[in-house]
Amino acid sequence: MIVPLWTRADLVAATGAVVCEPAEKVGGRDASPRDGEHVAGITGISIDTRTIVRGDLFVALKDARDGQDFITAAFNKGAAAALVAHHYARQPDDGLLLRVDDPLAALEALGRAARDRLSPDARVIAVTGSAGKTTTKEMLRTALSAIGPTHASEKSYNNHWGVPLTLARMPASTRFGVFEIGMNHAGEITPLSRMVRPHIAIITTVGEAHIEHFPDGVTGIARAKAEIFSGADNGWAVIPYDNPHYLTLAEAARSRRTLQLVPFLIDGPVADPDSPNCARLMTTAEIGNQTVLTVQLPSGSVQTFQIGLFGRHNISNAVAVAAVIGSLTSVDFGPSQADAAFAALATMTPPPGRGARSLLGPSDDILLIDESYNANPESMRAALATLAQVPRDRFPRRIAVLGDMLELGANAPQLHAGLAADLDSAAVDLLLACGPNMKHLYDALPTSRQGTWAEMSAGLVEALLAIVRSGDVIMIKGSNGSRMAPLVDALKSRHDLAAPPH
Repeated sequence: MIVPLWTRADLVAATGAVVCEPAEKVGGRDASPRDGEHVAGITGISIDTRTIVRGDLFVALKDARDGQDFITAAFNKGAAAALVAHHYARQPDDGLLLRVDDPLAALEALGRAARDRLSPDARVIAVTGSAGKTTTKEMLRTALSAIGPTHASEKSYNNHWGVPLTLARMPASTRFGVFEIGMNHAGEITPLSRMVRPHIAIITTVGEAHIEHFPDGVTGIARAKAEIFSGADNGWAVIPYDNPHYLTLAEAARSRRTLQLVPFLIDGPVADPDSPNCARLMTTAEIGNQTVLTVQLPSGSVQTFQIGLFGRHNISNAVAVAAVIGSLTSVDFGPSQADAAFAALATMTPPPGRGARSLLGPSDDILLIDESYNANPESMRAALATLAQVPRDRFPRRIAVLGDMLELGANAPQLHAGLAADLDSAAVDLLLACGPNMKHLYDALPTSRQGTWAEMSAGLVEALLAIVRSGDVIMIKGSNGSRMAPLVDALKSRHDLAAPPH
């Protein structure tokens, strides 16, 4: 028997919806009865008819497109009910309608109700940062699922509709809830944090992402990220000690007097003397397709574990995750469960577009690193540093294929050109670039390292396919708007795709 995610009564109580059965009069006649006419509850929630499965509640949000245009399609795909605005005119094929003033506000109310109904023993974790949010969230999902029922954000659902949607989808039986929270402007994280009410709030890093919206620069971004503490209570604030904006983050965390500060760091022997309970990287090594880390936990004990990820940025994310597991150990679960959580991290591999590695060619002698999901100066530098770690004895030539980093404001040309030093540090042999801002980086390099530049990513396809040869490692990265993923697909289509490196 499938346990409903929400009963009809609970939906109505949470949202204040007016229930309209399918048999109400439409144009002087009765609508045809639907499968969902007498539904007692729903088993899932969707805002996109492409993902609807039978038993879902369809929430008709108005964003880039008006969800009300797709309500009938949702019922035709098996939706049990639809959350709609009061003014929506029922169509003949519509099923059970739940009418509200504002479907987004009703979804938020449903999310708050989901948070309220969790057991007192449940633990909720929220993650933000200029880079690494999704990877850290996925690490936590992987680790905590080894201990108990874990619910986490799908993909990067971290905005004003993604967070309440993730909350509303959370089963009452959840032991661990993990939520990603993002922002483009100051003030956006506060309402989402207060909705999630995390026991543990994590800031992965602070960098120049979305800096065009912050006239006070990265300091303003740090303050905006620190809004994640506004909804946190009686738990832990996990923040990067080796970030230049640590003191700003620590001050914001300490202003929430019920939060215990847990710094994490991958460089240096000590952390904040006023917060001795830190998580600190002691050693790291790459063995096959795993990175092996030894971390001192906040309790002072030492833990060795593995992740199927590479690079300094992923090591930092893993130490933050270790800080969370270490903080929960002895409070919420014992050492054996902690060991299971750490062991599960060995199965962690990069989410699509965030460092996934593929071997191409009949001899597995071309390495593709897919970082195409998104980019900002912080994550770009991290990706280039990871590229530098690929051994030249197997892959002698390093190629970077880079697209514009967006939302950087007036400083975008300098921030792009400034990556030349990072390309030098990574000993990148050849740059292929696209976008008006990446032209500044392209022009900053000697001609011997200039592959080609194009206005848009599509203009790089032919050159990229012609340049790649055996012994190359190719890293592809850019902001979503730069559309770098098709370049990944083009390479995979041209060359025989082999198994991931091992």
